[in-house]
Amino acid sequence: MPASVTAPVPQLVLDTNVVLDWLLFHDPSCHSLADALTTGRARWLSTAAMRDELMHVLGRGSLAKWQPDIDAIQDAYSRWSRPIQAGSIQTPARLRCTDPDDQKFIDLAWQLGNSRLLSRDRAVLKLARRARAAGFAILVPEAWSDPLPAGG
Repeated sequence: MPASVTAPVPQLVLDTNVVLDWLLFHDPSCHSLADALTTGRARWLSTAAMRDELMHVLGRGSLAKWQPDIDAIQDAYSRWSRPIQAGSIQTPARLRCTDPDDQKFIDLAWQLGNSRLLSRDRAVLKLARRARAAGFAILVPEAWSDPLPAGG
């Protein structure tokens, strides 16, 4: 009997709105994602700048009506994300986002290579075709488990 081959654990980059959909709004479209992250079937990679942005958004007060439990969100972020250093390599111009605040997510996904950036942001999603050609995927959260296209 041949030895079983395990597929590599998908590497995911979550933009701030996806993190909020999961940890604050408990959006049903994130249930599969949450299950994969909490069971180790997927790995969420993030940088300090990404965490800082989330804390800034939570601290602005615009989400007050949802009564965010900031401590619980910080705990979940610490528990489920894997912090890594942002690379210093310049992302190609063809992968530049029209929203500079979102560029850090694209940069990390590009630097990781065979990864998936999960977002609902139109400026980010517009780069999906170019991202595939660069070796990573940009997807909405409910499509995260879709395999990367063959050949790129």
